Amino acid sequence: MTIQTIIKKGICIMEENNEDLKNNDYEDATQNSETNTQETTQDVAQEENLNEQEDLLKETQEELEDITDRYKRILAEFENHKKRSQKERSMLYNSILSDIVASLLPVMDNLENAVKAETQDEEYKKGVELVLKQFKDVLIANGVEEIKAVGEIFDPELHEAVSSIQDENLGEKEIATEYRKGYKIGTKVIRHSMVVVAN
Repeated sequence: MTIQTIIKKGICIMEENNEDLKNNDYEDATQNSETNTQETTQDVAQEENLNEQEDLLKETQEELEDITDRYKRILAEFENHKKRSQKERSMLYNSILSDIVASLLPVMDNLENAVKAETQDEEYKKGVELVLKQFKDVLIANGVEEIKAVGEIFDPELHEAVSSIQDENLGEKEIATEYRKGYKIGTKVIRHSMVVVAN
């Protein structure tokens, strides 16, 4: 083998090695590019997934706030309804009780007149007094009160004036006499007192 042949073979081998190196670099670059593309795609997918989860969380929080707000409003409406119902029941109870008591008051007036009447039979009188006391106790137990009259200042909410008199010993609009007792339950008047007003 001549030197020239050896040199030619060496050059050929070097060219082949260069070609192999180029091919390897190209393959590495391609693989790196593919890896980078895969990583970028994964990053984009993760970011999209994260964005979707954030959107879902935001929607869920808004729904929760909406449900909480509706719950609070329904609870407030229920409390108001409960208070209204209790008030209506109480008013209805007082109204029914007032009607019943109003229908019984003439009976009590007659019992009071019977106690004042003169009689020779003391046992009979004691019996009527006991019935009257029992009647008054039942009314008191149900919240019925007598309206104060004699000595009080006339109040049109509680009293009904049937006449007036002049009396220097009494103050202005002071009640001098009571013809018929008045009764009330709480602030509701069942029957006004019939009175005579001074000055």
